Amino acid sequence: MTEGSERDALDIDARGAVDFGARGATGRAAVLLPYLKSGKANSRSREARLEEAVGLARAIDLDVVVAEVVSVARPRPATLFGSGTVESYAELLHDKEIDVVCVDSKLSPVQQRNLETSFKCKVIDRTGLILEIFGERARTREGRLQVELAHLSYQRSRLVRSWTHLERQRGGFGFVGGPGETQIEADRRLIDERIIRIKRQLETVRRTRGLHRQARRRVPYPVVALVGYTNAGKSTLFNRLTKSDVFAEDLLFATLDPTMRELSLPSGRKVILSDTVGFVSDLPTDLIAAFGATLEEVTDAEVVVHVRDAAHSDSEAQKADVVAVLGGLGIKPGGDTKIIEVMNKIDLLEPEDRSRVLNQSERSDDSVGVSAVTGEGCDRFLELLDIFTSGFREIIDCSVNLGDGATISWLYRHGEVISRRDDETFAHIQVGLDPPDMARLKKNSSIFAVSSPFK
Repeated sequence: MTEGSERDALDIDARGAVDFGARGATGRAAVLLPYLKSGKANSRSREARLEEAVGLARAIDLDVVVAEVVSVARPRPATLFGSGTVESYAELLHDKEIDVVCVDSKLSPVQQRNLETSFKCKVIDRTGLILEIFGERARTREGRLQVELAHLSYQRSRLVRSWTHLERQRGGFGFVGGPGETQIEADRRLIDERIIRIKRQLETVRRTRGLHRQARRRVPYPVVALVGYTNAGKSTLFNRLTKSDVFAEDLLFATLDPTMRELSLPSGRKVILSDTVGFVSDLPTDLIAAFGATLEEVTDAEVVVHVRDAAHSDSEAQKADVVAVLGGLGIKPGGDTKIIEVMNKIDLLEPEDRSRVLNQSERSDDSVGVSAVTGEGCDRFLELLDIFTSGFREIIDCSVNLGDGATISWLYRHGEVISRRDDETFAHIQVGLDPPDMARLKKNSSIFAVSSPFK
């Protein structure tokens, strides 16, 4: 092995294989993490980045038998790695009978082709690997369309002259002679046509989502979106709060298709809780664009709940990645959208760290420590969510006939009575009502007879 490689990130058994407990693995894989010596410093440690890359490979049931950090002094345009490193790994991969190599970096089409030629096996980069995961996870028609759009956009750039069949020409059409259409041109044209069709279908999805949002505004419960780094525990928290059974497992990108459920808060007011796809560092831009329809649920939410893995060694770096993605969607701290930070998985923390997180959350008005598995801290989170959503209440002043006990009782049950002053005839009440109750009050004004506003 050359000096340009390092093999110290994970424990390797006597055979040189790494035991990751792969379940139902479909192929023997190697994960290589290029580490640029002269590159810009990365806030995430090499060990954590390699562990995440292995997790991505495991997410599609690959049996990872080699996982290594590869130091790269200067990226090579042809292969990314140096020639000596490529030759040395070619021998190792052959000895280990590797079927697929996952390079945790972005590879150009030429680099991917040359590495496949040298390694004599399938080579996939970080973008391609994430696309494979999304392809397996998508369940709804919308999700599958979004994945296919991202996959086609990615694959279009891979249509270089890597295979001889792409260089052949087809015959010309009509009666005029001349060169025909090459296979690569035909493939690119077919991909472009398919992309156009998918975009049209996704536009229909966006319009449908828009109609759904309009329907929700007619019964305008605030929308609360769970966001966070992949595998932070969003779906487990979602299931805990809503008594649902959304797929939640210790896997990267366990959730892909968004799910929405009604949630009752301690005050009795209701919100719509939305479980969304997890974010990840270096998220491919094609995926962000393709999942625009899904991410609209986040941008339209009144409250965004940032779920963090408090027990992860790179929790701060993961937070920075999520904040960057949210910023790209126009959601920033101090903006119109309210943000709550949930420090999840406190049950996995050491006692000292757990106490520190809980003490910080007690002193904060926008952060809370929870365990979605045990339920610890969830009551505090719901109280905090209650406070955040109470800001959507509309304050009205009304005068109700003292004999109309039903209306007065209804206002007390459904609203927050701020003040009340009674005279001989009327109860002058200042009350805060959620939008749904305000709509009911206006719709049923004949039942809930509210007199002229009291000044």
